Amino acid sequence: MTTHDTTIRLPQSPENPPTHYQRPASHTGLIVERDVVVPMRDGVELKVDIYRPETDEPLPALLAFAIYNKDIQSPESAGQLPPQPSWSSAWSGPQEAGDTRLFVSRGYIHVIGNPRGVGKAGSGGSREWDSYDLIEWIAAQPWCDGKVGMVGISGFGAEQMHVARQRPPHLRAVFGFDPRGAYGTLGGVREEYPGGVLHLFRYLVGHFGVFHQNKGAPGELDPTREAWWKDAIADPDFAQYPHLYNVLAMKGQHMPAYFDVLINPYVDPDEADRSEAEIAGIDIPVFTGSGWYGYTYKTHLQGAQTYWKFLTSPKKLLFAGPAHLERPFKGLHGEILKFHDHHLKGLDTGILEEPAVRYWLMGANEWRTAADWPLPDTVWTPFYLDSWERLRTDEFVVDSVDEHIPPDTFVQMPLTQTRKVASLRFLSPPLPHDLQVVGPASVKLFASIDQEDTNWIVALKDVGPDVGVQTVREGERELPENLPERELTRGWLKASNRALDEARSTPSRPFHKLTREAREPVVPGEVVEYDIELLSTANLFRRGHRICLEISSLDVPTGVAGATNAEYIPYHVASSRTTVHNIFHSAQHPSQLLLPIIPITEPTGEGR
Repeated sequence: MTTHDTTIRLPQSPENPPTHYQRPASHTGLIVERDVVVPMRDGVELKVDIYRPETDEPLPALLAFAIYNKDIQSPESAGQLPPQPSWSSAWSGPQEAGDTRLFVSRGYIHVIGNPRGVGKAGSGGSREWDSYDLIEWIAAQPWCDGKVGMVGISGFGAEQMHVARQRPPHLRAVFGFDPRGAYGTLGGVREEYPGGVLHLFRYLVGHFGVFHQNKGAPGELDPTREAWWKDAIADPDFAQYPHLYNVLAMKGQHMPAYFDVLINPYVDPDEADRSEAEIAGIDIPVFTGSGWYGYTYKTHLQGAQTYWKFLTSPKKLLFAGPAHLERPFKGLHGEILKFHDHHLKGLDTGILEEPAVRYWLMGANEWRTAADWPLPDTVWTPFYLDSWERLRTDEFVVDSVDEHIPPDTFVQMPLTQTRKVASLRFLSPPLPHDLQVVGPASVKLFASIDQEDTNWIVALKDVGPDVGVQTVREGERELPENLPERELTRGWLKASNRALDEARSTPSRPFHKLTREAREPVVPGEVVEYDIELLSTANLFRRGHRICLEISSLDVPTGVAGATNAEYIPYHVASSRTTVHNIFHSAQHPSQLLLPIIPITEPTGEGR
């Protein structure tokens, strides 16, 4: 007798895991108080918007606090511009504070505000303690029961993780999704610019800001910064981009935070020790994560993993799919309620019984779960770069012809001469079985260049299906030109920033020093070893597909005068010199792609 699997498997949303948690509205009405003045410890005044249900009962508060204008976070704005998918022209990243009507109807006070120097807030002094002081003010209000949690993503997520490190007494839990980098204060060079390769995200997103700023004529900087500025303004790489030259020429009068990065794209030597200790000191429950979209602008995807690694308090981690969450932000709200209902309202939501990690598996297009990240059953597997742009899994043989394989080469002209991106594409044979890749990966290159520096850009792609073969027969000598392909993730390294922090590096996650002192120009013609982190991903390569590693040194804006299609897919500051890149792959120089392979068993998570 034949039996059949009668399970109906419907498509799943890559934005929202099947939370199985829904709670009906418990409160009605909406009381709105706008531009409420809140004094900080030094007298500077912030202004916040407060949304409450119609009740005299004190309730827990959810604070959304960030540098993005509070006035575009309102429920009225969401009514005029309903949530848009990431491919909509009306999608706008900064609308990230969350669904006010949902929070209020479920018995929360939703408070939305900006730090000093932004929007309607006052100016002057340091914003370091603004969110701390605001949390303590909220807890003391008659409408609050003394319990404060936080919501909102991206800039709002970053502020949550920042204040959690300060440990205000009345902050009970944070849902810091897309939290920016964990190293530094509210993010930093290490996780925003992996490998020290500068990009234009902060320049592009800066146009959405409402920062206070009085521009004047450029003046003298302190001696150290003046010296850095002189080096930057004379750098021919920056000169290719007049919009960046404008930022430099104004010496901090225009886009001051981005100016600081341009003249000093390095980390402090003690930053890692300090940040890791601060994260370990967080003493409240944390929900963090990002999405596979996050590799293009790096900071959120990198920061979430760093927080996860060093947090010692109760924690949850989630990685969503390859498309950005809708804006105005409404995704993950079942997870937000489940988390805060437990920690702020004491409800039994089942969250403690759930696996610690959830992630969207591309290729399979379903949610999976795990006990930790990286996954405990990861098998780190090298794929060696070979001649004719092939990937192989067998090692090179010493004392054989494998010692005499010549390098592959590409030559990249600068952006001032071409829009063509030169590259090498190393592909595996079609896979005989499905292959599951989940977690951080890396690329080790043995390479020489004919200049003192370059950018290495490596991309992991899923190519196929490919039902053909490569033979000598006509029509079979080349791969088909129309094979489907999906880019999964990328990695970056500025060649002069190749020095590793050996104590923190692992084969799958090289940790570069990225200090000014560690910078070392390349000796032209010398074969150098480069370790490049590929940002984490999760993908099921189907049988008949090929694994592709693409190596290049340039990407280009999609527009002119500094513009590009999406600010969170930024282009990078490229070399202004035509550069010859030689990639060696032999027994002496085993260039390789290291992938996190997960043995395939029947899924135990929410996907099946």
